[in-house]
Amino acid sequence: MEKPDNTWQRYIRDYKSFLNLEKGLSKNSIEAYLHDVKILQSFVEPLGLSPEMITLQHLRSLIKALNDTGIAVATQSRIVSGIRMFFHYLSIEDAITENPTDMLDMPRNPRHLPDVLSNDEIEKILATFDQSRDDEFRNSVIIEVLYGCGLRVSELVNLRLSQLHLDEECLLIQGKGDKQRWVPINLHAINLLKLYIGEVRNADSAKPGHENYVFLSRLGRKLSRQYIFMFIQTATEKAGIHKTISPHSFRHSFATELVRNGADLRAVQEMLGHSSITTTEIYTHLDHKYLRETIAKYHPFFK
Repeated sequence: MEKPDNTWQRYIRDYKSFLNLEKGLSKNSIEAYLHDVKILQSFVEPLGLSPEMITLQHLRSLIKALNDTGIAVATQSRIVSGIRMFFHYLSIEDAITENPTDMLDMPRNPRHLPDVLSNDEIEKILATFDQSRDDEFRNSVIIEVLYGCGLRVSELVNLRLSQLHLDEECLLIQGKGDKQRWVPINLHAINLLKLYIGEVRNADSAKPGHENYVFLSRLGRKLSRQYIFMFIQTATEKAGIHKTISPHSFRHSFATELVRNGADLRAVQEMLGHSSITTTEIYTHLDHKYLRETIAKYHPFFK
C-alpha cells in the first residue's frame, strides 16, 4: 500500500497541474491554493490519512483547531475555500466517491452576547434626567419607550403620532423592510407619552415635513439616531454604569426580561419584528448565561 505522504505528494502535484492548466490561475493564486491543502495535509498526516480517507468530522476538527489558535475568521474561511477546491478536484478525478466538504459550514464570527441592563440600572439612568427641563423629560420618555416596547432606534426616531394607538395600548411600528407590527405599550409609558405630547412637545415649532413625528428637537425636527446615542452615553456615565450601552441595549434588555420570565419565543419574535426565529434565539443564550452566573454566585460548589 502506498504511504500517505507519497499519496499526498502525488495528489498535490496533480492538483497543481489542474489549477494551472484547467483553471488557468496565476502563480500566486496557485500557491495560495496549495498552501491551504498543505495546512490540511499537516493536520491529518499524523493520523496516517490520505486525501480519500478524510471525512467531514476531520475537516470540522481542523476548523476547530484553526479557531483555537486564534486565526481570524476571514483567514479560516479562505483556507476552507481552498480545501473545498481541492476536494472538488478529487471529485472530478473520481478519487473520492463522496465529497466531505458538501456538508461543511464556513467558519463564522462568534456571536457576542450584548450587554443588558437590569431594572435597577435602568432606574439609575432615568434618575439622571432633570424632569423640569423639557428636553431631558423628553429623553426620559424615550428611554421608557425604548425599554418598554423593545424598539430599534430607527423605529423610535421615525415614530409618528399616527402610529400611536394609546387607547388600545399599542403602537403600530414600521420595521425593517417596511413591515408593520403591533407592539404593546405599558400604562406608565402611555401616561408619560400623553404628558409629553400634551404639555412638552411644541407642535407649533415643528418644521414642514416633521409635524407628525412624536419626538422633536428644540428646532422642531425629528431627532437623529446620533443624538439618541449621545444622550444615552451621557446618562449612562452619569449613572456610574460601566457597560457598553447603546439604544439597542434597551431592546436587548426588553427581550431578555421577557425570556427570563417565560415569554413564548414566537411572541418575542413578533414583538421585536425579527423575520427569523433564529435571530430571537440569542435571548435564550442570554438567559442561560444569566442562570449560570446566578448559580455560580450563590452556590458554593458551582464554579
